[in-house]
Amino acid sequence: MAVFTSQQVLLAAIDTIKAAENGFLITQGESGYANSRLVQAYGPEEDLTLWFGTHSKSRKVREIRVNNRVTVTFYDHKEAYYVTVLGTAKVINDVETKMKYWRNNWSTFFPKGPENEDYILIRFEPTRIEIMNMNRDIAPEPYGLLPAVLVREADQWVLTKGEVG
Repeated sequence: MAVFTSQQVLLAAIDTIKAAENGFLITQGESGYANSRLVQAYGPEEDLTLWFGTHSKSRKVREIRVNNRVTVTFYDHKEAYYVTVLGTAKVINDVETKMKYWRNNWSTFFPKGPENEDYILIRFEPTRIEIMNMNRDIAPEPYGLLPAVLVREADQWVLTKGEVG
């Protein structure tokens, strides 16, 4: 049986997000179905906050303004492990913040740069992390069926029991 700490799980989640680079941002659609799209994350920051640049008129922005509870999933295909992060998202249109989280390769999508109203940010604050990482023995019993789960309580992450997927 694998034994791991909250800190080990948190570090594995951060490493997975960094290794994956891209993830899937999942929002609640108007139809009632979940909408998933590939996104490039900026972060994670120390508190696991993630940032995403997008078009101000995108469907994801409309959906977040209606329901800010979102899910982001990252998968590292090289090591075959994943992390799913649940939390809340907020649309940010502050020029100084947009410049801070600007990537030069985004100029293809936003040729007028980060100061333009077309470019907007999504700030994602996680409240729950689910992860499975066999290389680090992060796979609770029954082995391979349950993710390790961290829940944010105040300013710390607490290890809890996962559910069968």
